[in-house]
Amino acid sequence: MKHTYYLFNPGTLERKDNTLKFTPIVEDGNGKETGGQPRYLPVENVSDLYVFGSLRANSALYNFLGASDIAVHFFDYYENYTGSFMPRDSLLSGRMLLAQTSHYQDKKKRIAIARKFIEGAAFNMVKNLKYYNKRGRDMEPLINQIEGYASKIPETTQTNELMGIEGNIRMTYYDAFNCIINDFEMGNRTKQPPSNEVNALISFGNMMCYSQCLRAIHQTQLNPTISYLHVPGERRYSLSLDISEIFKPLLVDRVIFKVLNKKELQEKHFDKNLNRCLLNQNGKKIFVQEFENRLNETIRHRALNRNVSYKHLIKLECYKT
Repeated sequence: MKHTYYLFNPGTLERKDNTLKFTPIVEDGNGKETGGQPRYLPVENVSDLYVFGSLRANSALYNFLGASDIAVHFFDYYENYTGSFMPRDSLLSGRMLLAQTSHYQDKKKRIAIARKFIEGAAFNMVKNLKYYNKRGRDMEPLINQIEGYASKIPETTQTNELMGIEGNIRMTYYDAFNCIINDFEMGNRTKQPPSNEVNALISFGNMMCYSQCLRAIHQTQLNPTISYLHVPGERRYSLSLDISEIFKPLLVDRVIFKVLNKKELQEKHFDKNLNRCLLNQNGKKIFVQEFENRLNETIRHRALNRNVSYKHLIKLECYKT
């Protein structure tokens, strides 16, 4: 079974025979860089690499990664997703590209698909609130409010109307966070930069979710730049934004509730400076471990009548799109 590996430390990644060799870069007391203890990763066990530190690599390494169907996702110091190295598209389909474009250009077909993304997102948000409502948190007023907004989705004829409803649903949903989370407060949703711990986790987790959706799209014949809810733009994979709307409540928010309420993440795991709050390296390691655990959890798929992981569920959603 292939696994995702996370590179938090700066270092050098290179090919060593048929393995990947990662050598972390460490500094001595005089600021001189030296190589740390290398780690070897059997290439057949690697599906993705997430890079959070500075990475040194050459073209030969990326040729090897491409041939081995290994994707690399890059994040900057501020936890922003900056781009991905994706293996060559082995599932290219001109027919699929034409079909995607045709559905985007047909207003009725586009809005029908876009509605499904928001309906799925609203359903999963309500599912989260109902979970905590059964555990003594009074979520009924917020559930009713979200369901009221969601009832208007079938009436929408423009994507900007739909985005407005989505914004109202999400604002109401975020109002529940202070009732669900014990020792931290969310306040207003702030993104660039996140102003507190909860906002930092939402931003970081959403970036992780976008990357997972992008990888799943790449494993199908879909083109990630043609989307239906979000407007396709330059230099972004907007279809991954569409699909992630469905999965953020299931993958990101549930992990946030767990790591904070179980005190796996505490104030010491965040760095605060210049009105910006970010996870530190230890905090990132804890969060991504729980995120991976969540991805590998299985649920019963009603149509397939078998258990599937959340990670595979993303891919199945791409096939539905």
